[in-house]
Amino acid sequence: MKENVFDVLMYLFENYYMDDDGPITPDRESVQQELSKAGFPSREIDRAFLWMEGLANGDSTPAAQAEYSIRHFSSEEMGRLDTECRGFILFLEQMGILNPDSRELAIDRAMALESDDFDLDQMKWVILMVLFNQPGEEAAYAWVEDLVFDDSIRCLH
Repeated sequence: MKENVFDVLMYLFENYYMDDDGPITPDRESVQQELSKAGFPSREIDRAFLWMEGLANGDSTPAAQAEYSIRHFSSEEMGRLDTECRGFILFLEQMGILNPDSRELAIDRAMALESDDFDLDQMKWVILMVLFNQPGEEAAYAWVEDLVFDDSIRCLH
């Protein structure tokens, strides 16, 4: 079994957060035990919890940005986030789904995964997790959730 942090995050998100009854908040120790029983390596479990702490803390709070500013990606970001990922981020920002804060947090959390094979599907899930954790972003979350589960981009009129 070769699970990575993203696999652990997906398991947590699907089993603890996507429940229609609302998020369940069991203690960390019991979740770690469940993840171990599910076969996830301890190192990846610990890294997933660090990733979620970074999400909860909003580690990448950007400085104030002008309304029409342009986001330039660093060479490191361009190395991890391919053209499809960057285009998807731009698309969501232009559609009003991502604001500068949520965009930066999504980029930060994507970079924190340190995955060699990061792709658009993973970017969609990272954005979904970011929006889920942002108060007042319920409509944006629902829109991206449709994209993730429909696996197609709809045009808004």
